[in-house]
Amino acid sequence: MAELDRTEMGVQAERALLVSVMLPDSNADPHDPLGELRNLAKTAGATVVDEMVAKRDRLNPSMYIGTGKAEEIAQRVEFNNVDVVIFDNDLSPGQIRELEGAVNRKVIDRSELILDIFAAHARTSESRLQVELAQLEYTYPRLRHMWSHLERVAGGAATGAGAVGGIGTRGPGEKQLEIDRRLVQKRVSVLKRQLAEIDSRKVRQVRSRRDVFSVCLVGYTNAGKSTLMKLLTGQDVYIADKLFATLDTKTSRWNLTEGQTVLLSDTVGFVRDLPHHLVASFRATLEEAIWADLLIHVADASHERVEHEIAAVKAVLAELGCEESDTLLVLNKIDKINDPMRFTLLRKQYENALFISAASGKGVEQLVETVLHRSGGVVARVHIEADFRNGRLMQFISKHAQIIHQDFNEDVAVIEADMPENRLAELRMFGKSVAVK
Repeated sequence: MAELDRTEMGVQAERALLVSVMLPDSNADPHDPLGELRNLAKTAGATVVDEMVAKRDRLNPSMYIGTGKAEEIAQRVEFNNVDVVIFDNDLSPGQIRELEGAVNRKVIDRSELILDIFAAHARTSESRLQVELAQLEYTYPRLRHMWSHLERVAGGAATGAGAVGGIGTRGPGEKQLEIDRRLVQKRVSVLKRQLAEIDSRKVRQVRSRRDVFSVCLVGYTNAGKSTLMKLLTGQDVYIADKLFATLDTKTSRWNLTEGQTVLLSDTVGFVRDLPHHLVASFRATLEEAIWADLLIHVADASHERVEHEIAAVKAVLAELGCEESDTLLVLNKIDKINDPMRFTLLRKQYENALFISAASGKGVEQLVETVLHRSGGVVARVHIEADFRNGRLMQFISKHAQIIHQDFNEDVAVIEADMPENRLAELRMFGKSVAVK
């Protein structure tokens, strides 16, 4: 077979055949095994022209699938004029080589497809560095079979995710392979140092806000986190009905009540079997979730396999060390549930969850009340006698209290106000200039 042209990692505008190998321990949807891969492929820009599902008791060490299925794929590839075969499984370098030899087309696996999507959606320098590191760590073991011209794409000046666009090209020999390996190792070391610095800055930045209660949105991709973020904070955030629309963490102030504010962050969405090196590379981006006082786990209640999506998110959180964090499960998109019986079953299955619609705002009041309670922001009616000449004191009261009534008697302001109980200790720290009753 002639050498395949593997100079591009992506599948933009390519005609794709999707393949799912269903093993006994597979966690793919048995009713639609290729549903998520189909969405991933479309997000990456591919045109899905054919699909194939193969059930096996155990995988084939050489090609993952049997020779008969490989021949069937080859026939479908020719009949449908397919450019790329995408597997909903993680394949070894040797398996990719054998499959490409059998079907005479480019073959990529699930991890490579997700990395391609992340590369396309990376916008900030930080996310580009993270994607590039994940790509290089993914491709390093595959060098023998996959690329030859790394020196022109992974030079010291390259910083963007596109800098590794040559992933997949085959090398002419051992000499080129060793050159490529040294270049990859050098570039990986540089990226890890840069990301370690970013991680340190991020940790310091997050820790510096410890005096403010922090809330972080986590969840499966396309669960509606960005829509909820916009509804709660009023900030203009990017919203799209596609996977991984948001890669960069965004943090805004969320005013729960007058005088009670928390910090709300939105993170990258998760999927099942998210590549481990991708999670590790994006650790700095997910620092908000690691250090958050409260995680709001947003799930798509209208999805048929919402329980599996919830489990996938919990698995990633466990990998980040957040499994013991204070978490509030919020089932979103209840406006899309038309079956009353399904709604009843969900309420019974997730008794402690909140049910909302970020699109319509239904149920959000209860979410605000719950977060207010979790943040220690229970409001108390207080009578304050304060020296109004103390500018810092009056500014504190104005910021953290909802003033019901106030009178002035010489130098003293007599104020009736509602204030979060967790702010009363700070108020009393102003000393003799304030009396709280």
